[in-house]
Amino acid sequence: MTNQLPWWKKLLLNLLSSIIFYTAIPLPYVNGLEFGGVARFALLVGLLIGGILGLFDTGMTYLGIPILTRSALVISLEIGITGGLHLDGAMDTADGLAVGDPKRRLEVMADSATGAFGAMAAIAIVLLKTAALTDIEGNRWLILMVACGWGRWGQQLAIACYPYLKPTGKGAVHKQAIQSYKDWLPGPLLLIGLSGLLFLLDSQQMFLALAMVIAGSAIATVTGAWFNHKLGGHTGDTYGAVVEWTEALFLCVLTGF
Repeated sequence: MTNQLPWWKKLLLNLLSSIIFYTAIPLPYVNGLEFGGVARFALLVGLLIGGILGLFDTGMTYLGIPILTRSALVISLEIGITGGLHLDGAMDTADGLAVGDPKRRLEVMADSATGAFGAMAAIAIVLLKTAALTDIEGNRWLILMVACGWGRWGQQLAIACYPYLKPTGKGAVHKQAIQSYKDWLPGPLLLIGLSGLLFLLDSQQMFLALAMVIAGSAIATVTGAWFNHKLGGHTGDTYGAVVEWTEALFLCVLTGF
């Protein structure tokens, strides 16, 4: 039935499936949704989340809410929008990496109980994001969109480049969706264009626009490679960890510009 639909309806249904999969945004029930290719649209979902965060932050600015409070509320809203999906993955990954025996790491990551290292990782990520966002005063809406975008592109790159370590699980479907450079290459091109928008709005922001592209692509690439080095591949949890750590480190780097 889905194959008989026009291409634009298929595109909308796939995007809707990705929003349902990656977020806790309440949406009406739709028949015929397929979740096998949701990873292809992860970056667009990230830009949507970043756009919502940017609008929320801008609205609080007009209300005169101080920047530290705004930043904390923005990060809290991000966790709420995603349902803590990626943060939970970062916590499980930290618990797994804390185990000395490499053979037991996947077993520990699969355990639903949160350990001390997982809790510390969550605290570190939230603190880094909040502190960095507090130090960023201008162009926050665009930076939030780009940060969320690079985080999801890092996930796509990890899916494409590294083996999946589990035979089943939520992340298993991603490996089938991202199989060639055609599935992940449009992402950085879109993010480069989005960063270029900053230069078009203000030519004096050229270095910030370049920093957004270089830092985002480098951090997203290195983060996925590091988890692969530690585990020999990726799982659904490490995909979430790539998203969270890429966003946090990207925001931290931009405070220097």
